[in-house]
Amino acid sequence: MMNPFNYILVKTIPLLPKKLVRVFANKYIAGDSISDAVKTVRELNGGKIMATIDVLGESIKDRNEAAKSRDESLEVLDTIVKEKLDGNLSVKLTMLGLAMDYDLCRGLFSEILDSAKEKNIFVRIDMEDSSVTDITIKMYEEMRKRYDNVGLVLQAYLRRTENDILKLTTEKSNFRLCKGIYIEPESIAYKGRQEIRDNYLRLLRIMFEKNAYAGIATHDDYLTDGAKEIIRDFKLTNDKFEFQMLLGVREKLRSEIVNEGYRMRVYVPFGMRWYEYSIRRFQENPNVAGQVVKSIFS
Repeated sequence: MMNPFNYILVKTIPLLPKKLVRVFANKYIAGDSISDAVKTVRELNGGKIMATIDVLGESIKDRNEAAKSRDESLEVLDTIVKEKLDGNLSVKLTMLGLAMDYDLCRGLFSEILDSAKEKNIFVRIDMEDSSVTDITIKMYEEMRKRYDNVGLVLQAYLRRTENDILKLTTEKSNFRLCKGIYIEPESIAYKGRQEIRDNYLRLLRIMFEKNAYAGIATHDDYLTDGAKEIIRDFKLTNDKFEFQMLLGVREKLRSEIVNEGYRMRVYVPFGMRWYEYSIRRFQENPNVAGQVVKSIFS
C-alpha cells in the first residue's frame, strides 16, 4: 500500500516553483547536458559502478523531433567511447516516433544500433506504458534478429510478463526486470505490493531457468535479498546478472550491494526535458517521490 504522505507530496510538487522542483529532481537527474552525464558517470565508475545513460523525453509525435532524439543518442554513444566510460545506452522508442510511425522508428533505431554495435556498446529498450507494450516487443524481436547488442525491459506487475519471457527466451536474451511504474488497470496488472514482489522473484527465476541475462532493477530490500537467494540457488557467476538502481535513490543500499561484490549499474538520465520527466515520474509512482525526499534529508 502506498504511503499517504507520498500522494500528498506528489499533489504538491506541480504547484511549487520550477526552481524548487529542480531541488527534488537533482537527486536523480544528472543535469541538462551530456557533460553533466559524463561527470556523473565518471563518479559512479570511480566507485566501481557501471551506468546506463538515458536522454530524457518520450511520446514524440514530430518527425524532426524524432530525428533529433536519434542524434542525441548517437552523441551519447560517441561520448561513451571518447570519454572511456563504463556505460551503455537506454532508449525510449516513443522518443523515436514509435507511437506515430513504426517504420520511422525502426529506421532511426537501426541507425543507433548500427553505431552502438560498431562501438561495442549495449543498448537497452526501456518499456513504457501498456499502450505500446506489444509494439515495443515487436521492435525488440525484429532488432534482435539483426543485432546482438540490444536488450529489453520487462515489468513484473504486468500479468502478461511470464508469457513474454517464455516467448522471448527461445534464444538467449538480455532483460532488465523492474516492478513497473505506470498506472495500469487491475485487469492487466497486479496491484498488491506483496503479489508484485512475489511475481518479480518468480519471473527472475524463470529468466535464469531460460539462461537469460538479468538486470535486477529494484530498490526494495525484500527483492534484493530474494534475488541474492535465487542467485545462490542457481550458483550463478557475476557475468550472468547485475543489479540496477536509479540515480540518487537508496544510495546506502547501492553501496552495500557493491561492497558485497555484486555488479551494479545506475540509470543516469539527463536532458532539457527534466521538468516534465520529473513530474510524470512522481505522479506515476508516488513512492519514488518519497524516496527522493528521504534521500535529500538523510
